[in-house]
Amino acid sequence: MTHSKTLPRIGRQLLCILVAAAAASGFAQAQQPTYRIATEGTYPPWSFKNADGKLQGWDVDIANALCEKMKARCEIVAQDWDGIIPGLVARKFDIIVASMAITEQRRQRVDFSDKYKDTISRFVAKKGTPADISPAALKGKPIGVQRGSIQASYLTQNYKDSILKFYDTPQAAELDLVAGRVDYILGNMVTYFVGFLKGPEAANFDFVGPDLKGGLLGDGNGIAVRKGDTATVDSVNAALAAIRADGTYDRITAKYFPFKLM
Repeated sequence: MTHSKTLPRIGRQLLCILVAAAAASGFAQAQQPTYRIATEGTYPPWSFKNADGKLQGWDVDIANALCEKMKARCEIVAQDWDGIIPGLVARKFDIIVASMAITEQRRQRVDFSDKYKDTISRFVAKKGTPADISPAALKGKPIGVQRGSIQASYLTQNYKDSILKFYDTPQAAELDLVAGRVDYILGNMVTYFVGFLKGPEAANFDFVGPDLKGGLLGDGNGIAVRKGDTATVDSVNAALAAIRADGTYDRITAKYFPFKLM
């Protein structure tokens, strides 16, 4: 008799434990931060889609590593560059991890994390092109650049007498350089070094002129969040510090580049 009375009591206790566990799990999930992260998706090796349409690249790996440190559920989506800040402001996503240069103009619209890599811009032209890339030297010359980029702002401000051609992607500008429709392109040095200049189509092209950085070309790259979202900035900065400290940042960088980015 005692044994038969004990079983229902044990069953009730087990049920209570299971209900409590389910409630705790639901609460934990509710407390887990959720972020929608935008990257460009057409900018190898930083972010691009593989043959299966899956996003990959340095920025994608960094974003995933940050989410792991923040213990967050994240969805990473591709967004055209010229709509990436408007999309953040419109709450289409919460964070931009897209090698975005930190500039004063952009600071007026978004908040940035700590710098997570350096940025150097360079001109590319045919080998043997004179090293003088001053605005006076490039007067009347066609120059290709990605629309909405810091390099586009730099050219618009400083090369008013050149023929500026704007493209949706860096690759489109590169194609026009090879085809002779522009004489110069301006963009991220690292991107050209590990991408365009490694290909056979670029055999007759090389960097021309000095490294360009600072001012309109930014003070390194940061991760962008909506203006005033200090909680997310703090979380991202803590995660950035963590992946730098434990070697994750360097391991991801070594996967794509034979040199350090910062």
